[in-house]
Amino acid sequence: MKGHGENCALLLLGGYMFRRFIGQSKRKLLILGLDCVGADLLFRELSPELPNIRRLMRQGTWGQLDSSIPCITVPAWSSMLSGHDPGVLGIYGFRNRSKYNYDDLSIADGRAVQQNRLWDYVGAAGRESLIANIPQTHPVQQLQGNLVSGFLTPNTDATFTYPAILKNEVLKKAPNYRFDVSDYRNIDRDRLLQNIIDMTVDQYRVFADLLTRKSWDFAMHVNIGTDRIHHAFWRYYDPEHRLHDPKHYLLSAIRDYYKVVDDQIGRVLKQLRGDELIMLVSDHGVKRMDGAICLNEWLWKNGWLTFKNEPEIGTITKFDPANVDWSRTKAWSTGGYYGRVFLNIEGREPQGIVPKNAIQSIREELTQRLVNIPDNEGNPLKTSVYNPRAIYHQVNRIAPDLMVYFGDLHWRVVGSVGYGQHYTLENDTGPDDANHAMEGMYILVDPKQSGVGQSYTYQLMDVASTALNLMGLDIPKALQGRVMLYRG
Repeated sequence: MKGHGENCALLLLGGYMFRRFIGQSKRKLLILGLDCVGADLLFRELSPELPNIRRLMRQGTWGQLDSSIPCITVPAWSSMLSGHDPGVLGIYGFRNRSKYNYDDLSIADGRAVQQNRLWDYVGAAGRESLIANIPQTHPVQQLQGNLVSGFLTPNTDATFTYPAILKNEVLKKAPNYRFDVSDYRNIDRDRLLQNIIDMTVDQYRVFADLLTRKSWDFAMHVNIGTDRIHHAFWRYYDPEHRLHDPKHYLLSAIRDYYKVVDDQIGRVLKQLRGDELIMLVSDHGVKRMDGAICLNEWLWKNGWLTFKNEPEIGTITKFDPANVDWSRTKAWSTGGYYGRVFLNIEGREPQGIVPKNAIQSIREELTQRLVNIPDNEGNPLKTSVYNPRAIYHQVNRIAPDLMVYFGDLHWRVVGSVGYGQHYTLENDTGPDDANHAMEGMYILVDPKQSGVGQSYTYQLMDVASTALNLMGLDIPKALQGRVMLYRG
C-alpha cells in the first residue's frame, strides 16, 4: 500500500503500520450499524434503490468487513466496539458455559463484556456519547452521555436508559417502543413484517430526536431489524433458496424494508451539521440456509456420545444432559448458527473420560470426522473446523473445544435428537430462512474530503481503532485492530 496522500502520517502501534488522520481531533463521529448485512447484498444488489446509502458510498470509502469467528451478533458487535476477539472477550455466543459441568449455560448480556468499548474510551477522554440499541448494553451501565439499551432488554418496564430519566423522553416520542420483535420465527409473516417496520421506524425516530437534543461527540445506533427480516423472509428474496417461490406476494418484502431503512437513515443524516464523520457498518453478512446438521445425533450414532435411554427415532427431543451416560461420552455439542463441540475431559468435567494427554489427538480425529460429514444427498460439505486456542489472541472463560462452520455456513446445527439421520431440513427452534456469512460491510465518510469508493477488505476489530483515530483519541496498544484507510 503506497502513496496514501498528504493527510496521513505513519504510526507504528502494536505491530501494525497505522495511518493517523491529521487534524481530526474534536471531530464528531456517527456510526450506524445494520445487523446481518453483507457487502454484496448492500452494495451490488440493493444500493440502486437506496438513495441515502448510495450517496454515502459515492462520497466515501467502502468495502467488505470480515466478521468475527463466530460470525453472530453476540459476540460480533462487542468484538467490533472493543477491538478484541471473542476469545479475549470470553464470549462465544448468546449462551456460554458458565461452569465446567454439563448444564449451566448463561446468557451473555452486557455484564459479560469486561473490556472497554468505544464509549468507555470516549468518556475517559472527557467527551460524551449517545448510544442506542447496541447489543450487550443491557443491563444498563453508567457512561458519560446517554444510552438506550439493546435487543436483550426484556421490555419498557425495565430500566433501559442512562440516565434513568431518559426513559420518559423515549416513551414520549415512541409510546410503543420495542427493542426486538418477539417470537420472530413463529408468528405469521404479515404481522411480523409490520412489527419489524414499526420497531425500526420508532428506533430511528427516537435516535434522530436524541441526536438533535443531546450533547455528543460519538453517537451510534444498531438496527437489529435487518437481521430479523433476513431470517424470516430470505426464501422470498433469494432465488437459490430451496423454498423460493417466484410468485409469492412477499417477494419484495426485504427490498421494501431496505427502502424503509434507507429513508430512516436519511432522517438521521438530516440531523447532522454537515462536518461529522460517518460510518455505516455491519457485524456479519447473510446467506441462505440449506438445512441443519443434527450434531448430537451424529455424535451419538458415531460413538462419541452415549445416552442412558436412547432417544426414540421420529420423536424430536431436546438434548438433555441428565440423560447422557457421561462415563461413556467423549463429546457433545450445542446447536446454533455454528457448531460448538465440547470434549468430556478427565479432571475438567465432573465425569470426564478423555485423558489430558489424548486431547490433541482426539481433537484432530474428531475434526477430520466432522469435515467428512456429507449433506442430505451424500455430497461433500465445505466445512471448516476451528480450534479456539489456535485462532484467538487469548482464550478466556470456557470456550468450545471445537467450533464448526458446516457447508460454508449454508448449514446450521441443531442440538436436539431423534431424527434418525444426521441432517434435517427443518429448524428445531422454528422457521429460519438464513444463516450468517463472514462477509459484512463498511462505509466511511468524511465530508471534508472525498473518499475512493470501493477499497480494501478490513476486519471487524479494525472499527474500534479507526473510530478512536478519527476522533483524535489514543489507540490502546492492546487493541487488535488496525486503522482503516480513507484515501488510497
